[in-house]
Amino acid sequence: MKNLAGLMKQATQMQAKMEAMQSSLEAMNIEGSAGAGMVTVVLSGKGDMRSIRIDPKLADPAEMEMLQDLIMAACADARTKLDAKAAEEMQKVTGGLNLPAGMKLPF
Repeated sequence: MKNLAGLMKQATQMQAKMEAMQSSLEAMNIEGSAGAGMVTVVLSGKGDMRSIRIDPKLADPAEMEMLQDLIMAACADARTKLDAKAAEEMQKVTGGLNLPAGMKLPF
């Protein structure tokens, strides 16, 4: 019974660390780019787009399809970086323990 109480205490501590990590991630800005930096997108830690910067040279109406593709690529790049950062922070909190996505502690 003593081990169970210790385990529950550790789970509670881990939950507090995870909540702090999630708050930290939410406050982050992650930048992604495409087209050699001609399109840059900034996402919040939740994945919401905060800003987009487009090189004025891309504003040619004949290049709109390419511009749209670059915006999508920049968003995907930022999202990939965000997911990697979230996974890195989760590893720090869980000490390498692989928990299923969305798992809440304590159990």
